Amino acid sequence: MRCPSCGSLDTQVKDSRPTEDSAVIRRRRVCLSCNFRFTTFERVQLRELTVIKRNGRRAPFDRDKLMRSVQIALRKRQVDPERVEQMVSKIVRELESMGENEVTSETIGELVMEHLRELDDVAYVRFASVYRNFREAKDFRAALDELSGEDDGKPAVTARK
Repeated sequence: MRCPSCGSLDTQVKDSRPTEDSAVIRRRRVCLSCNFRFTTFERVQLRELTVIKRNGRRAPFDRDKLMRSVQIALRKRQVDPERVEQMVSKIVRELESMGENEVTSETIGELVMEHLRELDDVAYVRFASVYRNFREAKDFRAALDELSGEDDGKPAVTARK
């Protein structure tokens, strides 16, 4: 493991322990060159996922990018960070257990919206407004109607970039 302070590859694990839900191993490390101490986290990865973007480009799946986008939607919302971590882990497990090495960005977006809908209504609408590229107030109204179950038979808003 490369030291984040000096860049040396000469580091040593001082302590390892599972997190509370035992899904991640937390390791305390020390750099043998500069004595800098840092923490790393290890998690099981079932398969290497590739994301197929809307424009057809392929990119490696990035769990941290998924977490950042969820955190942006949840900004200034009173949601326990542990619940957010569990939600992202659940989404990643669902993606990995689909049995495919390639997954579309649409699949990821729909899964995130499904889970955010259960976690926090405001975050759901925020994420949907970016993901579905809302352009008018009626797009927000349709998303709110979806949440409240007053979906008067009209199809959901599906505006895309």
